[in-house]
Amino acid sequence: MTALVHVWTELSRTARANALLAMLALGLVVTLVLALASGVVPVPLRALWSTLAALVSGSGLEGVPERVFVGIRLPRALMAALTGAGLGAAGAAMQGLFRNPLADPGLMGVTAGASLGAALMIVVVGGQVVAATPGTLQLFLLPLAAFLGALLATFLIWSFAQRTGAVRLTTLLLSGIGVNAMAFAGVGFLTFTASDAQLRELTSWNLGSMNGATWGAVSATAPFVLACVIGLPRAARALNALSLGEEDAAYLGIDVERTKRVVLVLVALGTGASVAFTGAIGFIGLVVPHLVRLVIGPDHRSLLPGAALLGAIVLTLADTAGRVLLAPSELPVGIVTAVLGAPFFLWLLRAARRTSG
Repeated sequence: MTALVHVWTELSRTARANALLAMLALGLVVTLVLALASGVVPVPLRALWSTLAALVSGSGLEGVPERVFVGIRLPRALMAALTGAGLGAAGAAMQGLFRNPLADPGLMGVTAGASLGAALMIVVVGGQVVAATPGTLQLFLLPLAAFLGALLATFLIWSFAQRTGAVRLTTLLLSGIGVNAMAFAGVGFLTFTASDAQLRELTSWNLGSMNGATWGAVSATAPFVLACVIGLPRAARALNALSLGEEDAAYLGIDVERTKRVVLVLVALGTGASVAFTGAIGFIGLVVPHLVRLVIGPDHRSLLPGAALLGAIVLTLADTAGRVLLAPSELPVGIVTAVLGAPFFLWLLRAARRTSG
């Protein structure tokens, strides 16, 4: 072990980053296999490989484990990986944009806006509109409301923070806090007025869960999350320059305002699409970028893809743990991530206080 640590420390930062990304990619594959094999109905590894081969070849699937694998477990694992990747990359981008290690997508009001949109759909619109909607569209009503709520919150914060064509990050942060407070006040009021059935659905959404993951949900989420995960690394050089300050970044030829717009839009799209189907999931965007940064440093060229990969791993493992620990009952993944993330957040606060004096 000591020899491995010595070899790792002797590597250049670029070599360490490449090695970590390769290990995270392999770890994601292993994590997905573990998620597909674990659950109330166990699926042996041999059945996994035969099912994958059957899917590729287009031949028919037989047996309960295969149906569980294809219809339930595979879309759920893919949804967890997509959501974790989107939240991880968005968190790393927000921390780089604000130059604040405690920033995460929740600061923009994205999660709060999504929660309010979902609450309005559940409590105000109610089951009559859902019942009158064609079956294919019923799946997307709640996520669409959450997604629109996330985008509306982002637009409000952006309009408050924009002044003379420039976006002030301090005002953006304060606007996000205000919109968060208003949105959660609205959610609280709707929770107070909800019926028992609506309250159960609203509580389930706010706790976060992969239970509703389907192939339709995966196909609807993937384009937005992939746009976020693939698009953010294109702004890595600008985010690296912004770590020196906005004026210094401008001297280096970075279009600071354009970078802010691109990063915020991509974060809103990725986070809004992620929480729209899974509900509110906290701490992934806060904790994961720190873990990656501790190993490979602050270079966003490797930090952003690393945070996406590790976010996918962490959320997939958290969802697997939620399914297995209390089986046949299910622990919402939002509770699992809060249990893991809250102590780390407190440690960050303590470390920041120690550093500041």
